[in-house]
Amino acid sequence: MSQLSIQGKQLLLGDQPFRILSGAIHYFRIVPEYWRDRLLKLKACGFNTVETYVPWNLHEPNEGQYEFEGLADIEKFIALAGELGLYVIVRPSPYICAEWEFGGLPAWLLKDPGMKLRCFHKPFLDKIDAYYDNLIPRLTPFLTTKGGPIIAMQIENEYGSYGNDKKYLNFLKEAMVNRGVDVLLFTSDGPEDHMLQGGMVEGVWETVNFGSRSAEGFAKLLEYQPDQPLMCMEYWNGWFDHWGEKHHTRDAADVAKVLDDMLAADASVNFYMFHGGTNFGFFSGANFPDKLAPTITSYDYDSPLSESGDLTEKYYAVREVIGKYTELGPLELPEPIAKKSFGTIQMTGQAPLLASLDALSAPIQSVCPEPMEQYGQNSGFILYTTHLSGPRPESRLNLQEVHDRAHIFIDGQFKGIIERSDKEHDIVFEVPPGGVELTILVENMGRINYGPQMKDAKGITEGVRFGLPFLFDWTVHPLPLDDLSKLSFGDVSGSQDNQPSFYKGEFEVDEPADTFLSMKGWTKGVAYINGFNLGRYWELAPQETLYIPGPLLRKGKNEIVVFELHGTESASVSLLDHPVLDK
Repeated sequence: MSQLSIQGKQLLLGDQPFRILSGAIHYFRIVPEYWRDRLLKLKACGFNTVETYVPWNLHEPNEGQYEFEGLADIEKFIALAGELGLYVIVRPSPYICAEWEFGGLPAWLLKDPGMKLRCFHKPFLDKIDAYYDNLIPRLTPFLTTKGGPIIAMQIENEYGSYGNDKKYLNFLKEAMVNRGVDVLLFTSDGPEDHMLQGGMVEGVWETVNFGSRSAEGFAKLLEYQPDQPLMCMEYWNGWFDHWGEKHHTRDAADVAKVLDDMLAADASVNFYMFHGGTNFGFFSGANFPDKLAPTITSYDYDSPLSESGDLTEKYYAVREVIGKYTELGPLELPEPIAKKSFGTIQMTGQAPLLASLDALSAPIQSVCPEPMEQYGQNSGFILYTTHLSGPRPESRLNLQEVHDRAHIFIDGQFKGIIERSDKEHDIVFEVPPGGVELTILVENMGRINYGPQMKDAKGITEGVRFGLPFLFDWTVHPLPLDDLSKLSFGDVSGSQDNQPSFYKGEFEVDEPADTFLSMKGWTKGVAYINGFNLGRYWELAPQETLYIPGPLLRKGKNEIVVFELHGTESASVSLLDHPVLDK
């Protein structure tokens, strides 16, 4: 394939003028069986390129342990895109944001309390070097200079929103070049002075990210880069949702109008997102504007393709605009993917968490209640237990400080919730002469993925006090909840208010199809299908259903497990043929 280059204000592919018409599709948010479907729909819409981030924490979940299979098989995804006639833009910077857990950085970085992120700090750079030694050789065979589809790669992501360490940015540039990356390199930032000043690298093409006011955004870019082509690397044509918010939508005609303006200005564009997909497992991140704002499990993003791959009104509006600038044939789409309702499933088994600890986790004795990273844990929950001697007068329990949400139990009885943002709470109690057992279950609701609070250790980060003094001598159970196979289920005993429990149900499938797990009537927790973690649910708006792609089902018997933190109105779930993302 021809190489992408810059000649003045023109992009060239080989010796021919070229405009990048790209859409973001994250391989890691889609089951591999559906990659072809989504890529074909991208191409049918008139796009010539697919763009994807590369999340470090997916590919190196534990230091030195690399994962490149299944959802993580980036090589297969890039090869498939090339086979379908699409070019590929890869953004493998250590940090990706993307509303993804910790912005793609691996949680084990935080085991070093002195770690400095996203700057020229040698311990951080050494970890990047080790990761790139494994990752980059997987990408270089796919560069256009080697006959593959990758036309461009990103050095760092919106770095000017975070810092201004040019030595760090140049280190990343050289890290790629020295490993054989010889395609066009770029950076991307918001069109503001401090962002462009902090994020640009000498000799590297800068692009800008925005959702509207394209003329204004490009004008700012031209102040800093007057003699090179224009590109919006992230055209935010939709938006993501936090728990407790309204589902974001954007008018299709407005999206088409802004696209038309950009194409009329001879700019290139990458839709963020073209197809959002799903934050499966514990991979949804969080923001921190003034308090923690966790991102929902769905990453539908109000994109041209819905979370489950359906064409939306926006898809047709976008294709119509692209058709004004490039010749499109008739719309040819892959076979539709079936969606089915499988009815209501009664939960027939229950396993209370506090009675199941030995099946889930080996206890660790710890002087202090440390954050989960210190115990080698990345995600999920963590449980701390200590004996509090008595008698003691009524005092306040102080968690200093908890990330993110703690259930407090005294002698196994629920006492209340303490959240990260709670400056005041009403959990006070007295201790009888015999003392009490204090148990604290902490939920990691997603590490912060953007902004200055990113160094976000999870669990109890400083200590626990009853009144004034700190409490020591703890038993800790890490609960990543990545293997539930050793749970022993008894009969369902009904709703036990605020006693966390696992519930199990089974159902039969004649023919697998996409379906949507309705969590109506449940409060807060995590759901699994055949051992696969679908993600978090919460009774807060906007998301009520979890997407189950058909390939996660099997003919015959299927198993659903729900880990519910508070209790349910009825121990049953429903499988619908449509999503509810805006309840």
